Amino acid sequence: MEPLVAVYDACVLYPNFLRDFLVRLAIHGRRQGVLRAKWTGRIHREWIRAVLRQRPELRTALRRTRQLMDQHVRGCRVHGYERWEQRLALPDPDDRHVLAAALACVADVIVTFNTADFPPAVLAPFHVVAVEPDPFVYQLMTTGIVESAAADHRASLARPPLTAAEYLAALVRHGLPGTAAALAPDRI
Repeated sequence: MEPLVAVYDACVLYPNFLRDFLVRLAIHGRRQGVLRAKWTGRIHREWIRAVLRQRPELRTALRRTRQLMDQHVRGCRVHGYERWEQRLALPDPDDRHVLAAALACVADVIVTFNTADFPPAVLAPFHVVAVEPDPFVYQLMTTGIVESAAADHRASLARPPLTAAEYLAALVRHGLPGTAAALAPDRI
């Protein structure tokens, strides 16, 4: 079975908690050969710029986060997508680069909260779908990577540490209610 190839849009990388979980999911998915998460330098710049508008003091920390993401999720960076960009039409022209990245890396899915900006009729000829994080993660539940990524993520949260119930509640707050409901508290 080929791994699922997913382009993470900037909007799902913006919230720290969700970004950390999705990156850990990518790391575990890569190890198990079931997921290859992708992004571009431009996607990095978008989510970082959005964070810096609220928290300019995080510039150095975010630069390090970007480096660590690229280092730990081998093969994550998409290059050569620009050649596709001008040929694409989407409701928001600023999203064309995301679809272009998906085409350049032959992605199966674009993980985004902005699914309306990626109409199925536009994506269908390219065999790409746009999906929100919760159904994306939920479809990986049977692979075992969701549980291991969640356990790894929860263990990394030391300030303050979260109980299993608090962690599941945080998943819900970050748009992953189905995932939280499917995770067994004693396994994370």
